[in-house]
Amino acid sequence: MNLLLIVLLPIIGALLPPLAIRFGRSASAWTAMAVTAASLMLALEPLRAVFGGAPVAAHWAWLPQAGLDIQLRMDGLAALFVLLILGIGLLVILYARYYLSERDPMGRFYGMLLLFMGAMLGIALSDHLLQLVVFWELTSLSSFLLISYWHHRTDARRGARMALAITGAGGLAMLAGFLLLGHIVGSYRISAILDSGDLIRAHPLYAPMLLLILLGAFTKSAQFPFHFWLPHAMAAPTPVSAYLHSATMVKAGVFLLARLYPALSGTELWFLVVGGTGLATLLFAAYTALFKHDLKGLLAYSTISHLGLITLLFGIGTPLAAVAGVFHIINHAIFKASLFMAAGFIDHETGTRDMRLINGMSVSYTHLRAHETVLDLVCRLLLE
Repeated sequence: MNLLLIVLLPIIGALLPPLAIRFGRSASAWTAMAVTAASLMLALEPLRAVFGGAPVAAHWAWLPQAGLDIQLRMDGLAALFVLLILGIGLLVILYARYYLSERDPMGRFYGMLLLFMGAMLGIALSDHLLQLVVFWELTSLSSFLLISYWHHRTDARRGARMALAITGAGGLAMLAGFLLLGHIVGSYRISAILDSGDLIRAHPLYAPMLLLILLGAFTKSAQFPFHFWLPHAMAAPTPVSAYLHSATMVKAGVFLLARLYPALSGTELWFLVVGGTGLATLLFAAYTALFKHDLKGLLAYSTISHLGLITLLFGIGTPLAAVAGVFHIINHAIFKASLFMAAGFIDHETGTRDMRLINGMSVSYTHLRAHETVLDLVCRLLLE
């Protein structure tokens, strides 16, 4: 039951911050933090079991005649993503309390953020392909709302539509691939699919099924040539960029690669498509980032490059490379979320993200008090 509550609590709790805003901005923020912390507390028991080497699974009958049941499972990979989603989510909620201005509707922001959080938890814990698709599309919808949060801005509306169109189209392709995969194995249960790798790789439908699934993973993780939506999504508030576009949403694609790696990898097609796409994304985005003067633009292309590196590691197809890929998921989520929040803090205090103007943090270009350090400002904001 805990696994279901971990997912449902943020989704249902998304209704609370808009109601709590009548008691003040801090009340709305603390409500969102309380919901996230409660979900994290519920995750402690299954996490303890997983770390002890015993995956936790749960199953509830829903539409058994149609083969649709609620199936959740927490193993090591799911546990990692649960900790990233909830841990970084807590920090982003605290950061957003001091980042958003008095004019921004904070209750609506936290409600949409919790909805997205619950959808990502659903992806991480799903043990059924069709159930995973539902949460996958819910992340696309909630990210559309978050990217367009400043809906009075043309670039925010355009970036949100682009992100929804690209990731939504990739999700449809992925659904078709999942239907083929379920047909091959005779089951949509992910744990059963992971035990059927030899059957899948030897099937005549392996190639089209793999390409369709990879389309979904590549569009979600902004792989070349589908990368262009991510820089446009930087029109979102910085807490959204720190959470969705470095730590969680763009990690959904590489999570899918890691989740299905035991069943789909080990073929020349996997090596060429996954490894080749990852290498092209890594090199192209790293080169493009060199010429960016906007802080968030630079971090966006850096994110794309690191996602390309993770994809390349999974594409290599060796156990050690896969372990390195999972490690870099953790590594990148932590440092890139921190960098985005630092960039937002600089933008918030200086009024610009142009590195040519803020180079050296000269007082002629900033609103910072003389001799006040970034750490001093962070402490001041947290103590207000």
